[in-house]
Amino acid sequence: MFRSLRLAPRLPLRSVRWNSTASPASPPLMGKIRTDLKVAMRAKDKDRLNVLRALISETNNSVRTASPIQTDLQLLSLIRKRAANAKEASKQFAEAERPDLQENEDKQVAILEEYAGQVETMSLDDVKQIVSQEIAKLQEGGNKTNVGLVLKALFAPGGALDGKPAERSEVARIAKELVAAA
Repeated sequence: MFRSLRLAPRLPLRSVRWNSTASPASPPLMGKIRTDLKVAMRAKDKDRLNVLRALISETNNSVRTASPIQTDLQLLSLIRKRAANAKEASKQFAEAERPDLQENEDKQVAILEEYAGQVETMSLDDVKQIVSQEIAKLQEGGNKTNVGLVLKALFAPGGALDGKPAERSEVARIAKELVAAA
């Protein structure tokens, strides 16, 4: 009739580890942000705490996307994006005559710019020089130069800016200017 559970044959249980020990690479600036979060918690600095929690949250959420944040440059672009959004919100609050909300957004912008300043990137002069050299190379080869070809050549594996701390948006802006002038 009924089999006793004690006498039922047990299946051998294999130990399965569900969590990987290899965590995705974290940008070096992220370590500073996490330690500053602890300091802000102790100091009860709500403005800094909110900004840092939001940055950590967005970085953690990006792990689940196709392009996780793994370098300081990627984190810098996230910080600049958040700062631009906060500036826009501040402007809208000023138009709506809400100085209390505008002040909060201005504080966020100041904190975000503080962290954005900690990421070292190439100087604009160096980027302009490299981009102009690449445009000259493409023109010597007889190719018609456009921004897409220039950026592709610069950031391709083995390209002039491959692996260097240059922000893509700045390089694209400079390339657009130099291609239009050429």
